[in-house]
Amino acid sequence: MFTRTESFKEFLRFYPIVSIIITIHIVLYFISVLPFFPNLWLYENFAGVNLYIVEGQYWRLITPIFMHSDFPHMLFNSFSLVLFGPALEQMIGKWKFIFVYLISGIAANVATLVLEPLTYIHVGSSGAIFGLFGFYAAATMIRKDLISKGNSQIILTIMIIGVIMTFLQPNINVTAHLFGLLAGFLLGLALLSKKGKLLK
Repeated sequence: MFTRTESFKEFLRFYPIVSIIITIHIVLYFISVLPFFPNLWLYENFAGVNLYIVEGQYWRLITPIFMHSDFPHMLFNSFSLVLFGPALEQMIGKWKFIFVYLISGIAANVATLVLEPLTYIHVGSSGAIFGLFGFYAAATMIRKDLISKGNSQIILTIMIIGVIMTFLQPNINVTAHLFGLLAGFLLGLALLSKKGKLLK
């Protein structure tokens, strides 16, 4: 379920949404570092800045989901998406996957707006990725037919480790991680039925 054996071309064909999101990560990162692009302009206009959101720049609740502070940040989140995104994209379909990913990320950024200072600045897709973990957690509770016991244990273990590391690592948006996780879990409860049939 979480082991990738596809070729590059197969990955692009089987998981188009995951592929598009990762491509956006990479493109935006290189735009932000290559000297002939207006990299400062990108962060000044699209990073999550609570003060600017309050003043009406509501697109900043969405755009930070696809931006990252440095190469390791982008690489880690993209790698996490490669590992855990494909199975969910196949499980619920590409449109519901987009919905879960974006709503989890937006919920994480809204929580950041509400709970963090107006001067708080943030970028990163980890809130949306934690939303995927939350969705999987809901599936392990109410749709055991969708995920094997072994894979359920893997997901729950990684989720617990992720939450613990959220509090141990510096410069982490704890609010985004926790509320992204919660949003994904609630979306999982809403989109998955208990009657042996995935809601379409």
